[in-house]
Amino acid sequence: MDNKLLDILACPLCKSPLVYDKVAQELICKIDRLAFPVRDGIPVMLEDEARKLTSEDIDKL
Repeated sequence: MDNKLLDILACPLCKSPLVYDKVAQELICKIDRLAFPVRDGIPVMLEDEARKLTSEDIDKL
């Protein structure tokens, strides 16, 4: 994930910064506890496509 792109991307729901999980290929919003997938290098910033995170998932970050 390009750092410049990561700097300008924000959660589409709460507008908070995102954390990139390179292994899982996901952009994480800690506030909303959502993981947005990155497919073929393209972030999919749709709420319906996001995975809900557990407290354990958040603690691992």
